[in-house]
Amino acid sequence: MPLVTSSSRSVDHSIVPYLWPGMIANPFRLVLAVACLLISVVLRLIEPWPLQFVIDRILVPVPTQTGFWWDLTSDWSVESLVTICAVSFVILTTARAMADFTRTVLFSMVGNQVVSNLRERVFRHLQSLSLAFHQKSRGGDLTVRIVGDMNMLKEVMVSAGLPLASSVLLLLGMFSYMLYLNWQLGLMVVSVLPLYWILAFRKSRLIHQAASVQRKREGALAATAAESLAAVKSVQAHSAHEKFNAAFASQNKKSLREGVKTSRLTASLERSVDVMTAIASALVLWQGTRFVLDGSLTAGGLVVYLTYLKRGFKPLQDFAKYTGRISKALAAGNRITEILQQSPSVVDLPTASIAPKLRGTIEFRKVCFGYRSDAPMLTDLSFQLEAGQSLAIIGPSGIGKSTMLSLLMRLHAPKQGQVMIDGYDPSLWTLQSFRSQLGIVLQESAIFSGTVRDNIALSVPDASMEQVLAAAQVAQAHQFICKLELGYETILGERGADLSQGQRQRLAIARAILTNPQILILDEPTSNLDWQNSHNVVSALRCASRGRTTLVVTHDLHLAASMDRVLVLNADGRYQFGSPGQLLASDRSHCNTPSSLRLSEYDKKNADAVRC
Repeated sequence: MPLVTSSSRSVDHSIVPYLWPGMIANPFRLVLAVACLLISVVLRLIEPWPLQFVIDRILVPVPTQTGFWWDLTSDWSVESLVTICAVSFVILTTARAMADFTRTVLFSMVGNQVVSNLRERVFRHLQSLSLAFHQKSRGGDLTVRIVGDMNMLKEVMVSAGLPLASSVLLLLGMFSYMLYLNWQLGLMVVSVLPLYWILAFRKSRLIHQAASVQRKREGALAATAAESLAAVKSVQAHSAHEKFNAAFASQNKKSLREGVKTSRLTASLERSVDVMTAIASALVLWQGTRFVLDGSLTAGGLVVYLTYLKRGFKPLQDFAKYTGRISKALAAGNRITEILQQSPSVVDLPTASIAPKLRGTIEFRKVCFGYRSDAPMLTDLSFQLEAGQSLAIIGPSGIGKSTMLSLLMRLHAPKQGQVMIDGYDPSLWTLQSFRSQLGIVLQESAIFSGTVRDNIALSVPDASMEQVLAAAQVAQAHQFICKLELGYETILGERGADLSQGQRQRLAIARAILTNPQILILDEPTSNLDWQNSHNVVSALRCASRGRTTLVVTHDLHLAASMDRVLVLNADGRYQFGSPGQLLASDRSHCNTPSSLRLSEYDKKNADAVRC
């Protein structure tokens, strides 16, 4: 699924406002780079002058020529004049090369710094975007945007964009000087430019369209690859590799077609510029020769003019050469801008303050929520859980149990109603200060590459080893950690692939306990576990939940029966809230009523369930 915006409004694709802060972060470096650029342009304009002097003063002397340099060198020997002109040419070229080198290095430093700052900004922004955004986006495509698209932007800024800025100044300088030398020849050259701009505008638009489609294809290609590799175990187990191979091959062929189309259009534009350069050169050669013969232009002046013409059209050739890359960079910039223009649905209010130490009282007041307006999941949900109490949330899959926890964690905002903590609306507090007091264990616990200790101390990176050990012992993870090769310093593989599901869950519990939360949130912590692992995790949860307000989403009625309160959600929007004993009594009294809400409905397949 492609990245989607929260509304149908058009997206401003200008990437420049996001680049500008990084460009002015080091003004001295930028000013020095611009100065070197101007020096390089001036030196390029002066470079042909020694050649003109040699031709007009020595090879094809012009008796009537006057001026400062002619008068100054009137008594010099031919050898001295040639030597001085040759040395001057070397000096000018060396000075220009040094200016170009300094300019290239400085602009490269500026460009890399700009893109590096922008990449950090985009990554931080992605982390802040609401869960609804990430649920609609593909992880592989987002990765391409913050890595591949950023690299494309950096490469083009350094190797194409900044050189083109130099070329534009050179183009203006040379055309201005060509008009000054001979305005008739200058107008002949300028007359070719409208044809170039018409052709360039048409081709550039087509190239940009093809490049934009290609970047989207590459994003889809990366997303397909990421999905397949992330679930390679399931793909192999279900023999679904051919399906993913076909999807990848299809996306790859589409990307190839767009890439070839972009290259073909770019090559066509480059060759068109070559033809127009030849036409302009032929016109100047034809008319310039006539001017030389009638004495209105020197031979050296014609040679210099042709040199300027060739160099003057070089920026146009560079533009044609870089058009494809620039179009890809613009497309990449558009994709980056799309991310930056996304707004999180849950943000800190301007008046938000630091959350106080939570006691743990939780209240839902007529909460309504749905991911789509036509399909509400929770309707007028109201209940109150006192501080230190535990709550089991049960119901069929897809009914909104995990969504309830997301509302509590402020990953989503209720469409109607309020979620209250200790009698306050948590939107009055900053997200970071509020969430830092929550202990969270999800169904699929995230284990990151790094040591066991780093994974436990994820939310408290400055935690002491004693605190990490204490949390692991409460989570009953210390014993299996000690059996690992390096204990707490063991490097874990990506997503904890070298641990069992139960071990990953207990690490997640230790991570949640380390923050010393007053509210503990557990989303199906025992799902997909065998009996022994489930027993170990439940035992760890009982230790971890002592003295804390605990919410557990579960299908395990034995675990639910051990909680202080149970919330039963039903597909028709109704719910029941009370102690396990109260709900069981209600279950017995309404056993023969089909429309009643019964605990036994959710454990028909469990032989150990409480039955009516």
